[in-house]
Amino acid sequence: MNKTVNTERDREATENKLIVAIGQMIEENGFEKIGINAVAAKSEVSKILIYRYFGSIDGLLTAYIRKNDFWLNFPNKFPEKEGIPAFLKSVFHKMIMQLRTNSVLRRLYRWELSSNNNIIEVVRRQREVAGNNIIANIAEIMMCQQKSLAAIATIITSSITYLAMLEDNCNIYNGIKIDQETGWKQITDAIDMIIDNTFNSLK
Repeated sequence: MNKTVNTERDREATENKLIVAIGQMIEENGFEKIGINAVAAKSEVSKILIYRYFGSIDGLLTAYIRKNDFWLNFPNKFPEKEGIPAFLKSVFHKMIMQLRTNSVLRRLYRWELSSNNNIIEVVRRQREVAGNNIIANIAEIMMCQQKSLAAIATIITSSITYLAMLEDNCNIYNGIKIDQETGWKQITDAIDMIIDNTFNSLK
């Protein structure tokens, strides 16, 4: 029994070591230059274990993305109806903070926009399922149309993603200083207003 537990812990530790290593490599050089030999050298983990635990370098990349993607790690807990507006504001504020502070996540979105491969297709499908489930749950709680909420969520999430990526190379957008906290305060205030107006219209 103890041997089994130790083996599982060893595997978990090794998997985490590999995921950390590949994250460092993405931050340094992007997604394009990642190969099995480079990952093995960086992590000091044998290629045999990489194949055994993840099947391939693509499997390891997918595991990394799943562990770090905002929507794939969304908690499946929702408040009562009265708490939904504040809950959604908090969600979008957290999304902004994570994207603005995580350069690897921004690289992920850029890579996803400029590429199309099996890894990206898998993640897109999983994120789509996760997003639809979130919207369906909120629509049910608020007793409103899922279609309308999906459109509003799409506008907000795509805007956040674009502006967070743009911040790396551009400091102003529509007069808003997106490289400063004051600019993002304007954006979060506007998101909060959209959410309030959306749910006030349902009353």
